[in-house]
Amino acid sequence: MPESAPSVSPVESELTAIRMRIEKREFLPALQSARQLAAEYPHNRDVLYSIAVCQRYLKRIPEALETLALLQAQHPAYSRLYQERGYCQTALRDAPGAIESFLHAVNLNPALPGSWSTLQRLFKMVGDAANERTAAAHVATLARLPAQVVAANSMFADGDLAPAELVVRAYLLEHGNHVEAMRLLARIGLERDVLDDAELLLEAVLHAAPDYAAARFDYATVLLRRHRHHDALQELERLCASEPDNRAYRTSYAGALVGLGNHQEALQIYRELKTANPHGAELELAIGHCLKTLGRTAEAIEAYRAATDVRADYGEAYWSLANLKTYRFGDDEIRSMRAACEALETARADRWHLSFALGKAYEDCGAYAESFDFYAQGNALKKADSRYRPESTESNAAQQIRHVTAQLLQRHERSGYQDSSAIFIVGLPRAGSTLLEQILASHSKVEGTMELADIPRLVLHLQGRELEGADARYPAILAGLSAQDLHALGKQYIDGTRIYRTGKPRFIDKMPNNFRHIGLISLILPDARIIDARREPMACCFSNYKQLFAHGQEFTYSLQDIGRYYRSYVELMRHWDSVLPGRVLRVQHEEVVADLEGQVRRMLDFLELEFEPQCLEFHRTERSVRTASSEQVRRPISTDGLEQWRCFEPWLAPLREALGALA
Repeated sequence: MPESAPSVSPVESELTAIRMRIEKREFLPALQSARQLAAEYPHNRDVLYSIAVCQRYLKRIPEALETLALLQAQHPAYSRLYQERGYCQTALRDAPGAIESFLHAVNLNPALPGSWSTLQRLFKMVGDAANERTAAAHVATLARLPAQVVAANSMFADGDLAPAELVVRAYLLEHGNHVEAMRLLARIGLERDVLDDAELLLEAVLHAAPDYAAARFDYATVLLRRHRHHDALQELERLCASEPDNRAYRTSYAGALVGLGNHQEALQIYRELKTANPHGAELELAIGHCLKTLGRTAEAIEAYRAATDVRADYGEAYWSLANLKTYRFGDDEIRSMRAACEALETARADRWHLSFALGKAYEDCGAYAESFDFYAQGNALKKADSRYRPESTESNAAQQIRHVTAQLLQRHERSGYQDSSAIFIVGLPRAGSTLLEQILASHSKVEGTMELADIPRLVLHLQGRELEGADARYPAILAGLSAQDLHALGKQYIDGTRIYRTGKPRFIDKMPNNFRHIGLISLILPDARIIDARREPMACCFSNYKQLFAHGQEFTYSLQDIGRYYRSYVELMRHWDSVLPGRVLRVQHEEVVADLEGQVRRMLDFLELEFEPQCLEFHRTERSVRTASSEQVRRPISTDGLEQWRCFEPWLAPLREALGALA
């Protein structure tokens, strides 16, 4: 069935008419129309830009510069505003100012032929031959590319993903494979988290142009995003060998080491990079993350604060301090965060990080109404950028219940790969799974790894491109797999996870969302043990609502979505209990807090491990912990937080309603 044409918003329809008038050089009526539109949409980027363009062509240069200043305050990363400012400064014969503006434009967006050609002329005029040659080389490079690919690259650089994708897809359909066009389409896929398409496109690009370093770097980035850290490391080693001083390559190389759990080596690289650039906010943040994971909290706090010193509106650094859970903001920090959050020029991502950090800051002060307002603001910003649909999660659970039956599981009871090393801890985030992992990883025969992506990767392989719906390939495909297929998948999982292990007999995979795939796990690894970490529904769900996750967990940005997700989780776990009796051990967080030793002995009995006293002293165990609970599990067990959600009860009616009887 062909897709229907996308609807055009009223503002876009008006803008199209304004652009047509500008092309016809009807600048005065175009300006009048744009001003009328600005009265209704005062912050619209393209409306303000159109006004500035018309003002320049009408030789109203001071007015154009005022409009561009307003545009910059609201859209500081828009490359064309700097290009337009450069044209205005050229008209005023301000060559140094124009050069600075055009350079700003091309640094944001290299696909601006007008900026490069004007820079070439300006550098010639001021006698800068070296920069004139550089600009000329860029002009020549863009001239060799198809106009559609240049235009789509420019749109992509300014964040206009949808029109960029339309242009580049149309070009590829008409002209066939083109290396730059395929790379651009892959980069759009990377931005939209369509990683399978991006990976395939970049593999095709590298097959055609194996020495294309930028494409190889994009490919390594996709592999990192897919948690294929070992494969990414190999690509980055190749890039670093060719350009050992390339900061982007070395930074990503350190990121791959972090993904493999080698935080100490990554920290060394980050610090070497910092020596060359002592004022890099992103480097300070990366250093802070490594130190936090290694348990060096005081040093991590110093690094996060250093990042905010470099960039006062760096929301992620403030959130990283809040996410320590044990850090308390001072009054000056709260004032700084509020000022940054309210500033028009603060980027959207910084704003939502700041909102969550302020939510935590006011919660710690006992100002619960203000705290909830900021949590709600941060969640609304995240929700607006999310594509999450609760119906998809609920449909997936229904398909698991329908297709993964007791008969299927009994038929393949011993078909999978018989290896008892894996311990899966599943459930919702913020349900106490990190505490259970820390307890078990304190045992001499068990090691904690991280939230491994290996089961989700197998699921992606099984479901192919059919991601959802009543006729989805997965989990229905499980019924058609042979004993040999299941054995191979189990072996693939065990072999793939070895890189995260150091040789202990047992290891923990703490990916919480694996609760959806307990049927698959049981089929491919019949001897694996599964623990369901569960927490009281209202406490668990609200804890998710006030947690800003680095990636995924998009169900957490709405109280209604969280409630529906929790209900779906409980329903699916009931199914697993029914078709796999005794296979899953349920561990209630509140019971662990009330009777630590009893619950520890219960878990070790389930895992057929002897009791070891150090499991009760879990907070003394030195290991890397990568989740939001990293600082909490380095302290003795406490009842703090069990009832914290009740402070916010006046605002949680939507959550209670969504949970229904579970609340």
